[in-house]
Amino acid sequence: MMKVIFHEDFYQVYTSDPAAEKGRMEAIVQTIQSRVEFVTAVPATQAQISAVHTQSHIEHVRRIGPYSMAALAAGGAVQAATLGLTEPCFGLIRPPGHHASAHSSWGFCYFNNMAIALESLKQSNKIQEAYVLDIDLHYGDGNVNILSSKDYVTVCNIDSFDRSAYIDRVTREMEGCGADLIGISAGFDNHKDDWGGLLTTEDYQTIGQRVKSALDRNGGGCFAILEGGYNHNVLGENVMALIDGLSG
Repeated sequence: MMKVIFHEDFYQVYTSDPAAEKGRMEAIVQTIQSRVEFVTAVPATQAQISAVHTQSHIEHVRRIGPYSMAALAAGGAVQAATLGLTEPCFGLIRPPGHHASAHSSWGFCYFNNMAIALESLKQSNKIQEAYVLDIDLHYGDGNVNILSSKDYVTVCNIDSFDRSAYIDRVTREMEGCGADLIGISAGFDNHKDDWGGLLTTEDYQTIGQRVKSALDRNGGGCFAILEGGYNHNVLGENVMALIDGLSG
């Protein structure tokens, strides 16, 4: 069973945006709970967050309210990445993070969970080269803003309006990937029944399989963390499909 990082605090409706909606996390947990092993998330430390974000942005998040939830999500991402070094792992966390830059955030995000996780591992000399595959419907500007300038990270946003071209791009990227850790910014809002209207549930399993093939070839690791995905009727099955693909 794949380990899934989660905390019951993620059930809380911490603001009014779609990522924080009541029932969203419940829909995922109800679908996957019999087929995964849950590991309790712990908050990121101040030092881990400060390695990525400016003090002014951290104080801004404190002022507007969801600091504790955002820190818990970031910590869950660190745990997922750490476990991902030895076995594929999924971080079932919120708020999402790929629209959070060093000094600002938008798009339902506060802290950049992916960047905090990768920087934590890099600073502790646990990784040499990382690859971020962002499959969310929306361009992960925060991932790019923070990570693209770092010489150990490659960031790829998959952007196509054609389903087969989308999967082909994932396949090519993974065939050329030599990183020792692959992190997936796993947004599911490009599903045919979600905002993007493009991918099928089976496509998420295919994406997971492509990533699994790359990490098997590289002898490396992989983790995924939840970003978007807002149709509660299909979200759980899409998450489970990606997990199945990554599990081989």
